[in-house]
Amino acid sequence: MIKSSNYIALHHGSLIVKDLSAALDFYCRILGIQQNRSRPEMGFDGAWLDIGAQQIHLLKLPRTEFYPQNGPPEHAGRDRHLAIHVQNVDNIKTSLEHHDIAFTMSRSGRKALFCRDPDGNGLEFIQV
Repeated sequence: MIKSSNYIALHHGSLIVKDLSAALDFYCRILGIQQNRSRPEMGFDGAWLDIGAQQIHLLKLPRTEFYPQNGPPEHAGRDRHLAIHVQNVDNIKTSLEHHDIAFTMSRSGRKALFCRDPDGNGLEFIQV
């Protein structure tokens, strides 16, 4: 059993957008949210927006991924998801394996794990 104290804070929530320029105009100019320009290269366009100690991650994905015909992408990092800071990713990995729940590890080399809840919502757990 994983203790609830393993979970520290929400890191970011991701939103899929069709037009990144229009989205940045809305969030930054209209709502006054600051863009964080330290986004690493991830193989697709997007932007980080600072919300206090948390962030919104805008993901600009092709229309086929925006409304997937064959369900969501296998790797939840390429889909809408919530990211949560944790003390130990290995505890979560062990629990998911024990319950036969599919997951993928971060493709960027970070100590992070991605999975989906029973409704298909993407979750990212980042070890801090």
